[in-house]
Amino acid sequence: MNESGSRQPGAPVEVPAPRLAREAGARPASGRLVFLDALRGFALVFMVLNHTGRWWQDRSMGWPWYYSIYVTMAVAAPTFLFLVGFCLPLSLGKVRGRVTEQVLPTLWKYAKHGGRIILAGLLLNVLVFPEDPFWSNGVLQTIGLGIIVAAPVGLFLRSRVARYVVVAAAVLVYLSFGWCFGPLGDWVAAHPMSSRVLFLEFPPWPWVALVLFGLVLGQLWVEQPDSRRRARYMLAMAAAGLLCIAWLFAYDAWAHTEYRFMFKRDFILNKHWTPRGATAVWVIGMTFVLMAVFYYVGEVRGLRLTWLGTLGRTALFLYFVHQLIVLTLVNQYLHLRFNNWWRYAVANLLLLFLLLGLGRLWIEVKRFSRAKLASFGVVRRA
Repeated sequence: MNESGSRQPGAPVEVPAPRLAREAGARPASGRLVFLDALRGFALVFMVLNHTGRWWQDRSMGWPWYYSIYVTMAVAAPTFLFLVGFCLPLSLGKVRGRVTEQVLPTLWKYAKHGGRIILAGLLLNVLVFPEDPFWSNGVLQTIGLGIIVAAPVGLFLRSRVARYVVVAAAVLVYLSFGWCFGPLGDWVAAHPMSSRVLFLEFPPWPWVALVLFGLVLGQLWVEQPDSRRRARYMLAMAAAGLLCIAWLFAYDAWAHTEYRFMFKRDFILNKHWTPRGATAVWVIGMTFVLMAVFYYVGEVRGLRLTWLGTLGRTALFLYFVHQLIVLTLVNQYLHLRFNNWWRYAVANLLLLFLLLGLGRLWIEVKRFSRAKLASFGVVRRA
């Protein structure tokens, strides 16, 4: 490991010396929503920048380096986790009207999907972080568990009471983490190895709360009857997001916060970050604003955002591959450093072009594989 601190973006760094109507906007051939793929791609770019900042630079880059790592971390993973919940109602809507007949097959479908993501996270540990226990938690494991937990909840969100209950549960999950933070710190210190299963990078408690919160907001958005109402919904999200962002600055000014945009102001458990109080409000605000901006650009203005969409559609694959490139190849094998902002920018640009090419290749490989499997099935039935 390099001296920037940790294997994953959740770790702090040291202080430097119903069925939707067709939208007017552009859609991919698959019918996927442009803005969701593009926002997921944007989050992936921020995750890449967070990792290259940690593994390609060091503290000699000063405060800009520190703040860039803090902001990219605070935007990337929370956006991924929020989107996990927000997108579930889009697929659950196909079976929600037949809950009695479809509940078990649906639960099994999403349990398999979440389980595969958890296994991918464990495999990533083995390949990229062989010096750590393979059971260490990561953001992929939390995403997988979030899907397993949120999918059955999403089947029963048609009533207002159910939504209030889920939002209240999400808030309670987050608050209970804060209430138990002191004892949790003692427990982690006493169990340094086993605690890595649950409390390392973006631990399920409390981060599954963000998945549940996104689930409710996604359900409300799906139920908007037309594109005009959905646009108004996103406008309301943007306004709420701006208020949340403004709240952080207002709170810091009122409370005379000493460590602004620094890891010291937040929860640090097992050397990994979770936002505290006003920072959590800011994280939600940033997510809301980004959702609204990408909706306006991709769905209202109709821009295809092709390269971000490609990154978003292949985010799981590229999340896996980019760490092999950034850490294993460039940092550990080639021992390269980019402690010059111009060289660092060029290196990141080249990396993103490479990831974009790999993403397009991966889409074609999957399309070819599906076509082959489909033709094989036709031949067998014949």
